[in-house]
Amino acid sequence: MYTMEDLKTNRDAQITVGSILFFVLAFPIYFGIAAGNADTDFAGAAGDYQVSGELTYVVLDSGTESIADGDTWSMTYNTDAVNNADELNIVGVRISMTYEEDETGGEGALCPGGSAAADTITGTASHLTFNASGDGQNNGGNGAHDVSAIWYNESMIGANVSGLSLNEIKAQIDSMGAGLGDHTVSIAVDAEAGNEPSPNPTCSRSDGGETVDYTVEMIVLDYTIEAAQGSSED
Repeated sequence: MYTMEDLKTNRDAQITVGSILFFVLAFPIYFGIAAGNADTDFAGAAGDYQVSGELTYVVLDSGTESIADGDTWSMTYNTDAVNNADELNIVGVRISMTYEEDETGGEGALCPGGSAAADTITGTASHLTFNASGDGQNNGGNGAHDVSAIWYNESMIGANVSGLSLNEIKAQIDSMGAGLGDHTVSIAVDAEAGNEPSPNPTCSRSDGGETVDYTVEMIVLDYTIEAAQGSSED
């Protein structure tokens, strides 16, 4: 054990203590750099990987709209309204719709044989250049469908992926913030009145549109990527 006086006057003591301090400081830095390089090499190495993921949905809005025949209702939502949206891996936007038959007329014993006609409800979801549309019909009664615009490779989830690096896989399932911003949805209605074979003029049918219940959600993907069993990355 060296005293403070030794450190001031004894050159051997100065060299010994200096060497100890060097290794104490240098080794953590060295191993930190080495670990970082190892992670980089692993991320860039092609191999066999198991990709797992789970989708969750964050509601942006829900409500009911009465939409006239031939009209389109639309709305735009921004992720600024969502707490910590920048921490989420937003990979899609979905609009879910339910609707019933709003047709009137042609009812009762004096109007036999009539039937309602199916109406077509078209939903559209979009974000940046990604968009999707889908039709649904009530078939004279109730109907429901949803439409999702997505910007990730859903075929990778739950699959073994070979020949790609971890970074290349991430590029296909992690939006890297591209899901932030405006998300637009719309609902269009094409209503049809059914037939009424009765000659009674009071039996005529009419359908001026549809009442649609809707829910708009962001699609969020949480994922893990692990080296597949038996691969060189184990």
